[in-house]
Amino acid sequence: MKKVILMMIMCVATVSLHAQKFALLDMDYILKNIPAYERANEQLSQVSKKWQAEVDALQTEAQTMYKDYQKEVVFLSQEQKKARQDAIMEKEREASELKKKYFGPEGELFKKRTALMTPIQEEIYNAVSEIADMRGYQLILDRASDSGIIFGSPKVDISSEVLSRLGYSN
Repeated sequence: MKKVILMMIMCVATVSLHAQKFALLDMDYILKNIPAYERANEQLSQVSKKWQAEVDALQTEAQTMYKDYQKEVVFLSQEQKKARQDAIMEKEREASELKKKYFGPEGELFKKRTALMTPIQEEIYNAVSEIADMRGYQLILDRASDSGIIFGSPKVDISSEVLSRLGYSN
């Protein structure tokens, strides 16, 4: 009896697998062929470098203050030592807060990346969704992600079709 039930389950699973349609796409390939994505990345790179320079300047200033303190520590009174140490710590705190403001999980870079990339991602998603509806795909996998796809036939790759639907030809 158990063998019969197991055999029936395997038959149903096999039939349902054959009924599903799937496709692959290469998100890296798609993104490399969208000029707006390249412009957004360049913009993010430039603003990131600018903000990193600001953070580096504060960190360098704190390091310089510390080196100067070390050179003069023997000549300073306890009050002067305490004041210098506090100033150094305050400068380090400023650098840390600025770094968090720009590069933290909810920082300015994250917000800017979201603002620039979300419209591009939504446009791609809508094109993929339209193709999936039109062709009856139940599943579309990204071969560029770390999903463990070892082989994908070019026959099921819809990356070029997505680019065409977005108005980009290759």
